[in-house]
Amino acid sequence: MAVSEKELEEIVRSVLASMDAFRPSEQEETGIYDTMEEAIAASVRAQKEIRRMPLEFREKIISNIRKLTLENLQPLAEMGVAETGMGRVGDKIIKHRLVAEKTPGTEDLSTIAWSGDRGLTLVEQGPFGVIGAITPSTNPSETVLCNSIGMVAAGNTVVFNPHPSAIGVSSFAVSLVNKASIMAGGPANIAATVKVPTLETASVMYKSPDIPLLVATGGPGVVTAVLSSGKRAIGAGAGNPPVVVDETADIPHAAEAIINGCTLDNNLPCIAEKEVVAVASIADELIDEMQKNGAYLLRDQDKIAKLAEMAVVPNKSGKMTVSRDWVGRDAYKFLRALGIDADPSIRCIIFEAPEDHILVQTELMMPILGIVRAKNAQEAMEMGVRLEHGNRHSAHMHSKNIDNLTKFGQMIDTAIFVKNGPSYAALGMGGEGFPTFTIASRTGEGLTSARTFTKSRRCVMTDAFCIR
Repeated sequence: MAVSEKELEEIVRSVLASMDAFRPSEQEETGIYDTMEEAIAASVRAQKEIRRMPLEFREKIISNIRKLTLENLQPLAEMGVAETGMGRVGDKIIKHRLVAEKTPGTEDLSTIAWSGDRGLTLVEQGPFGVIGAITPSTNPSETVLCNSIGMVAAGNTVVFNPHPSAIGVSSFAVSLVNKASIMAGGPANIAATVKVPTLETASVMYKSPDIPLLVATGGPGVVTAVLSSGKRAIGAGAGNPPVVVDETADIPHAAEAIINGCTLDNNLPCIAEKEVVAVASIADELIDEMQKNGAYLLRDQDKIAKLAEMAVVPNKSGKMTVSRDWVGRDAYKFLRALGIDADPSIRCIIFEAPEDHILVQTELMMPILGIVRAKNAQEAMEMGVRLEHGNRHSAHMHSKNIDNLTKFGQMIDTAIFVKNGPSYAALGMGGEGFPTFTIASRTGEGLTSARTFTKSRRCVMTDAFCIR
């Protein structure tokens, strides 16, 4: 039977309309919603799809996340610096590349099996479902992308509540994750967020019955909030990583490694060297070598006091805290503010101080290193333990004495302990291993990866599948 032109137009219109119903909306493509309730609902729908997909398909999505991250290194880095005012574009490019190339995917998951006379038992790693994640302003898009790879590899979807100071770059990273899924033929909303993240949107996330796992990367306040939620929570909080240098260390190498680690992205990584404890007999040589590697030695006590006033300020409740105006800023800008003519070749400010100095006691996240002298290696290690404040986060040591390295590692009991290298070696940059920007020292998971975001599931077949 012939079909008229008018009837044909109607059929085409009907087909196109039905196709539109399956075409992701702009919100779904980006994963950015007006409300947290909408973001969570969208993630629930996406998780139902992704958990049915084979690992091979999840890996296709992850491959696309890696590809899109590498294609957007410059925009991600520039947006992060422009929006937050923190860090350095070149270093942020390095960090994003590290995330794209070395964050574990589905290969991080494993299965345990037992077989015997009574059958076969498997223990597999299954997804939690929808994960609620809080991300910081210091490493915003790096954390979003790294978390997304691990969480999606495990079969989860994720809803982010980014730091308000990094909404733009965090949202851009979320949109890249969703684009990666859609490119692979997967669902939209494998990552979602809100246009305006606030404490209220975070509270909705904490209380949602659709979110069984919370992951917080940030300061002690946000970590305490998720740990108080009554849900399973992973807390990646503060640290104040000391670096101890004893009399047996290769001093030129130690100085170079310390300055390199301390100044990566202007000391924004939470693992970075925050203060130095040096055995007195090698302290002068260490200081000389640090200056050869771009450090400026501040000797004037009045200027050191002024630096402390700039870097650590009272908050609304009167408690002393780091100044948001100076976190992640270039070292030479501090010096110019102190009236010292300095150029961008200055990478770090160093000064000598007692152990109780506020710039030594406080996690600054600035390219500033206080140097404390110790009588001997034992006293240096004891100081290092005190300065880490029991955060169990990160610590570093330069020594050729295996007994001292072993002793300090046991004493400090941190999630990360780097020996004879820059702090970033712990993230697989110049060292073995994988990167993460969610280091859960407080809750004990340590460096998080795909397996961290799974729950253990046991499957038992009795009296079968044993073919011995």
